[in-house]
Amino acid sequence: MVGVADMYDAAARAGLLTPVKFGALIVECGFRAPDETVLDGLSLSRDYEIEFPTERLLLSAGDTVEIRGITYRVREVMALRDGAECRAKLARLS
Repeated sequence: MVGVADMYDAAARAGLLTPVKFGALIVECGFRAPDETVLDGLSLSRDYEIEFPTERLLLSAGDTVEIRGITYRVREVMALRDGAECRAKLARLS
């Protein structure tokens, strides 16, 4: 049976994921930094998010991760679907 981690492995081999460093651990994750218009079009907001298999990475609010040399603080972690996958909202620190 193919699990969530297997799908992440396939996506990583295809170059679709981004390495995320948490302490000494490096996990391939889906990384998003979408631009969104706020203040009636006067400014752009960035919500940084990562998605990852729960069996490979466990994050909590307040943890820090490094992505492409930039440090982010975890603001919120939400389980997706059956809990085998999570989404973490991030705040850029540097």
